[in-house]
Amino acid sequence: MATQTQTQTATTTATTTAPSTTLTTHPTTKTNINIPRGPVTATLNFYLPPTDDSKPFNYVEDPPPGQPQRNFGNTELEVSIHDLRGHETEFNLDTHAFAALQNIQSTTTRQTFNDDDAIQRIYYPEVEELLLKATGAKKILLFDHTIRLATPGAARAPVNRVHIDQTAFSAVQRVRLHLPSSEAEEALKDRYRIINVWRPLNPPIVAHPLAFADSTTVPEEAMVPIEHRYPERTGETAAVKYTEGQKWWYWSGMEEGEMLMLCCFDSEGGERVPHSAFVDPRSEVGTTRESIEVRALVFG
Repeated sequence: MATQTQTQTATTTATTTAPSTTLTTHPTTKTNINIPRGPVTATLNFYLPPTDDSKPFNYVEDPPPGQPQRNFGNTELEVSIHDLRGHETEFNLDTHAFAALQNIQSTTTRQTFNDDDAIQRIYYPEVEELLLKATGAKKILLFDHTIRLATPGAARAPVNRVHIDQTAFSAVQRVRLHLPSSEAEEALKDRYRIINVWRPLNPPIVAHPLAFADSTTVPEEAMVPIEHRYPERTGETAAVKYTEGQKWWYWSGMEEGEMLMLCCFDSEGGERVPHSAFVDPRSEVGTTRESIEVRALVFG
């Protein structure tokens, strides 16, 4: 059961603050931090349609003059969010659309993530190997990554709005965008997925943790396609409406060597994982979050 309030933010404007993707200089692993554990009741922001019933859209970068950043709003709901800690092995990509990985070794350092070239040279091969092993796929194509910083002026902050990165439309679009045309059409005849690999960069995660829903508890009618407008093309994401029976999880105090795999689209089973950052009311003031998500096309 969720407690509801509504906030209409259809006329949100773009920020003009200079963006930053540089990680802070504090140590990789924080010490003497109180890590909230166990279930928590917290606010998640669900979809509120445009007031004029127009097709919902979101501009990835600055919108054209006179246009809002996005034309839809949020419905704020108090939701029970369960702690995945101790239940990691109970969930898998094929059924629930998420999976928890532990004890993952990496050759990356903190400095790696301040350099896009280093991320692609050092971290991408590790993610590719991880996905091949975890999914049994024939081919992995990593097509982008995002570093999120919960700090003022960050280029990409944690997204405090329930969403799914891809839809069936945009998944096909992604395959055709990143593969040669003949190869893309062949790939579309077989199973293809889009999976995000999410990890903390300043563990343990205590501020703005990631909430994610069990795919089996979110019906298709909860999904709302959103035009995702880039300067050069228009893709599609999904906003999510709250429906009774949704079951939400987070992974308390995510540590070094822990990662989440989040399936945003699966052509075979239809699994997809709504997710959102949220403010844990138990987190200490002044704590922050740094994370990276790598997005992959997974074939076979």
